[in-house]
Amino acid sequence: MKKSILLPTDFSKNSWHAIEYALGLYKQFHCNFYVLNVFSAVPNIVDSLLNMEPGSSLYEEAKLESENGLAKILDMITLKNDDNVKHSFIQLSSFNHPLEAIKQKVEEKDIEMIVMGTKGETNSNREVYGSMAISVMEKVRNCPVIVVPEKAKHELPKEIVFPTGFKTHFKKKELNHLVEIANNCNASIRILHVANEIKLDKTQKNNRTLLEDCLDTVDYSFHFLSNMDIPSAINCFVESRESGMVAFINKKHTFFGSILKHPSVKGITRSSTVPILVLHDLRN
Repeated sequence: MKKSILLPTDFSKNSWHAIEYALGLYKQFHCNFYVLNVFSAVPNIVDSLLNMEPGSSLYEEAKLESENGLAKILDMITLKNDDNVKHSFIQLSSFNHPLEAIKQKVEEKDIEMIVMGTKGETNSNREVYGSMAISVMEKVRNCPVIVVPEKAKHELPKEIVFPTGFKTHFKKKELNHLVEIANNCNASIRILHVANEIKLDKTQKNNRTLLEDCLDTVDYSFHFLSNMDIPSAINCFVESRESGMVAFINKKHTFFGSILKHPSVKGITRSSTVPILVLHDLRN
């Protein structure tokens, strides 16, 4: 059975970089790649949705620009993909708010993974992660997402950092995408616990045992850092080991905003050059 992968694009350099990364990551898999562009006639999406109707000149011009851009992307993919017979590509042009369009396509196409850039065409140098990337990470609760910084290397990860406080129990279904990527890339998973006290309580010990069961088919190890805030600890760990990916389970909507907007990840550091795999707590 083919995997269904959604590739949102605004035709920016970063979104193309994310597409290239996805093609490499899923090179060995049979996949349907849905390349999605969300269009509007004016920069303000609310005004666009209120004032632009199908059939109007504004709508038709924006739609044509979207479809032509997607056709160009598919041509670039054909040149890049070396005739990989395992991959099929479907272009999707949607007039909607980007987040709502992504949610809609995830449901309609039974999407298993979203792969997107961290920043779009505005590409502010002041933020490592753009508002749309953070919105997708936080609010698309029924599908994991990989966000790929523009400076991320195209090489597959050989080490994936998985930060956790062992405060919630784990389920194999939550972690199956992490395990699949690790197995496909022959990557090790480095479980990072950041706390002032290395000793775990009874609940944390039980959750650690559950995690070991979930990761029984991959190479993994446990690591501990203290006397640091979580974002700084992740930065230091990833940078010192030259890790290739960071994976999180998103347990609440405010978590990623607080982590990814923290000053320690705004600068030019290694953690702004590694893809982020965002999984979801199935109980939310």
